[in-house]
Amino acid sequence: MPTEKTRTALLGLAFLFLLALSYIENTFFFQTLTGILQNTFLAILMLFIHNILVISLILLGMTFYVNLVISNFFEREKHAHIIIEHPRTFALVFTFIIIFLSILRGSNIIYGGINVEALPIILLVSAPIGIVEGYGIYLTIKKTLSRTMTMKDLAYIYGIFLIAAIMEVGFINLLIFISLG
Repeated sequence: MPTEKTRTALLGLAFLFLLALSYIENTFFFQTLTGILQNTFLAILMLFIHNILVISLILLGMTFYVNLVISNFFEREKHAHIIIEHPRTFALVFTFIIIFLSILRGSNIIYGGINVEALPIILLVSAPIGIVEGYGIYLTIKKTLSRTMTMKDLAYIYGIFLIAAIMEVGFINLLIFISLG
């Protein structure tokens, strides 16, 4: 049985490896997204899998951080435990950062750059999906940092992201219908 520090190091290596794979997946995802949107079921499946990979990577990264702190890798640091002691606050801040960066990336892909004039419209259209995805991200981070994540919680969180994928494809199809009609 590996020691706690060995297990944490292996978790960190797995995180780095999966982070590199996620870069490849992310590139593939955004290159094929426009073609996939023509098939509703395939689009929902693709967005759901993409969201599951993202949230699983966040879960793995937060688990790695918690293990680093618990294993006293930061024993000389005074404030290493603050994030674990205040999981709600950190989860809320981290969620807002992820959602905001996601919206900026989406507007960058759609407009070929960040269009400040269109940002309010993009935020308004993205708000319902952002709220659902943000709630899933918040739960994942909070439960991971507070070390209360169960398989039931994980299934619930994945269900949230399935709903978000359905909403996202629905909104995209609605926008396409409105723009063509």
